[in-house]
Amino acid sequence: MEAAPFTSPPTSSFKTPSISSSSSLISLSKNFSRNHLPSKFKSPRNLSVRASNDDSVVTLLDYGAGNVRSVRNAIRHLGFQIKDVQTPKDILNARRLIFPGVGAFAPAMDVLNNTGMGEALCTYIQNDRPFLGICLGLQLLFESSEENGPVGGLGLIPGVVGRFDSSNGFRVPHIGWNALQITKDSEILDDIGNRHVYFVHSYRAMPSNENKEWISSTCNYGDEFIASVRKGKVHAVQFHPEKSGDVGLSVLRRFLLPKSSLTEKRTERKASKLAKRVIACLDVRTNDEGDLVVTKGDQYDVREHAEKNEVRNLGKPVELAGKYYKDGADEVSFLNITGFRDFPLGDLPMLQVLRCASENVFVPLTVGGGIRDFTDSNDRYYSSLEVASEYFRSGADKISIGSDAVHAAEEYLKTKVKTGKSSIEQISRVYGNQAVVVSIDPRRVYLNDPSDVEFKSIRLTNPGPNGEEYAWYQCTVNGGREGRPIGAYELAKAVEELGAGEILLNCIDCDGQGKGFDIDLIKMISDAVSIPVIASSGAGAVEHFSDVFSKTNASAALAAGIFHRKEVPIRSVKEHLLKEGIEVRI
Repeated sequence: MEAAPFTSPPTSSFKTPSISSSSSLISLSKNFSRNHLPSKFKSPRNLSVRASNDDSVVTLLDYGAGNVRSVRNAIRHLGFQIKDVQTPKDILNARRLIFPGVGAFAPAMDVLNNTGMGEALCTYIQNDRPFLGICLGLQLLFESSEENGPVGGLGLIPGVVGRFDSSNGFRVPHIGWNALQITKDSEILDDIGNRHVYFVHSYRAMPSNENKEWISSTCNYGDEFIASVRKGKVHAVQFHPEKSGDVGLSVLRRFLLPKSSLTEKRTERKASKLAKRVIACLDVRTNDEGDLVVTKGDQYDVREHAEKNEVRNLGKPVELAGKYYKDGADEVSFLNITGFRDFPLGDLPMLQVLRCASENVFVPLTVGGGIRDFTDSNDRYYSSLEVASEYFRSGADKISIGSDAVHAAEEYLKTKVKTGKSSIEQISRVYGNQAVVVSIDPRRVYLNDPSDVEFKSIRLTNPGPNGEEYAWYQCTVNGGREGRPIGAYELAKAVEELGAGEILLNCIDCDGQGKGFDIDLIKMISDAVSIPVIASSGAGAVEHFSDVFSKTNASAALAAGIFHRKEVPIRSVKEHLLKEGIEVRI
């Protein structure tokens, strides 16, 4: 069963690191061999498979990386109990096995190799036992990966896992809701119909004559890649069913209850390509009574301009997250702006918010705020990687880094050296760059002449207050209170090089104004980087969403206040986008 955060792993006669501990993954990742390609596993003759007789139990292979809590919650939501793998024997005795691989290929293979789990896993699959691999759990079945490599895989399926090609204009990582092309009877995909499923990955396996007998569906993102495989009772999917809403739960249900018949309503509109995402954002902090509330700033000021000057209270975070999930939000983003960051990590209220929200919200959750190296009031030091790991274990799918990313980018631009010590580098190395979002908080600085500054400036669509035709966007830290000598353009380019997988692009000038996104800023940044960009700040009407998607290369648009105050429902945004011919998930 699920262990408490930062507890010692359970003891057993199997003398290897516990794969349910994220610290073992962090430790192993520092020493993995990047160029060693082990030969395919051969099942030892003394390993035999003995299935458990308990139909209500699902065996989970959790090797300690990323957000496995969401998979656990989805399994429990469907009425099943979970048995965690502690030894290779647990794999061999499993009645049904789910392997939710999250993170980078090499550290995962290191864990499998060092614990003996790899051989047991190969034996189990070769004996055609019920198996479902998710995301990295699919990729590890192939012969090798180019990620930090070449690195040898389990060698069960022919082929090499390679990185998406961004030279053709497609953004990498591939993040969002995309369509499947089902190529053969897959059983577990029977209820997907024409709907989107959620992907988040930078590497993929490609179809070939050698692996075509395995392929059950493909997806198109620049090239056609393998979205799922099936042979007998062995299944694996590149997308995340636990993050694909009701349609994803149907995939898990089909695997766990293969003979069940479902009568879900299928949408009439056919999913055809990667959809634009609509994201609900919840700024979370304590009010003056000490309660966690969702608030919203006006140019980052979250207090009411009244006699009591209270923190603006727009609802409870867990309840609102559940509401937005039901309303059709493609992701939910939490920004932790509380004052609890000096407390021991295990006591952070945001962790409990994530744990509770992930029990009933089956779309991606991002959390930001306080993700950096720090020492708490008890003199306990935490690296940014440890902080992020605990957020992931508590239910986050992605973490958002703000001020710490600005300082890291400034140092990188000054030295031109990647030290590997920044929070961006540490976290992306272990969990993959798709797990790292950098939040940029810039403010316009108006110019009469772009040569007045060393930073990238742009000609404005609407002149400044004194008729200025140009502006550069100065990055800020500490909630917009401190300006830094770096522009949004320079920061975006630097964090992409350091390993960020996505950019959340805010604008202090537009925040809370309801007059639309800063199209000039978003176009400049989305044209400059090859990773996805999320437009934020300024949404006040449905037309603002179609405006930003039609005039920029933004992959997603985020809003907060208009959803909290029920001024514009998420459903209305999506209906408008559909009428404008913009692909969205229904």
